[in-house]
Amino acid sequence: METEKLYFFTATILEWKPLLKEDVFKDIVMDSLEFLVAKKRILLRAFVIMPNHIHLMWNILSPNSPSDVQRDFLKYTSQQIIALLKERNDIYWLEQLRVKAVDRHYQVRERRPLAIELYTPDVKFQKLKYIHHNPIQEKWQLYNLPEEYKYSSAGFYYMDKMDWNFITHYLKYGM
Repeated sequence: METEKLYFFTATILEWKPLLKEDVFKDIVMDSLEFLVAKKRILLRAFVIMPNHIHLMWNILSPNSPSDVQRDFLKYTSQQIIALLKERNDIYWLEQLRVKAVDRHYQVRERRPLAIELYTPDVKFQKLKYIHHNPIQEKWQLYNLPEEYKYSSAGFYYMDKMDWNFITHYLKYGM
């Protein structure tokens, strides 16, 4: 398996709405990440799923392109979230995500997610720390310690928790 460049990736829910507050929606994101790892499209290095955005550190594996993996990941998770909202007849969230677009009735995420390549060990570590400390920032205060937040790789890094067995340490494989 050939590892490629390491990226910091951020995607935001439309208008920063807290759609991902419910665990069922976070689970859709996690299932998709697990699938991408199983299909050898990515190595997942770190993640956090916040109420209105996600941060990832991942390697896109050859022969996949970053744009293809990002597109597929965002499209699939959005489709699954919309399908669940329709199944639950969740009028509130369906209306919150309704858009007047030629190609869709609903939009889950803001367009143009952020993806930046991480070059140096210092920047990689800085982004890893940023991801893990997101839930404890003053703005969020979801938990007191990063490793207490379930939907983060902090437990893997700080306590050797294997809640998500498809994470690869960012220092493995020459990263």
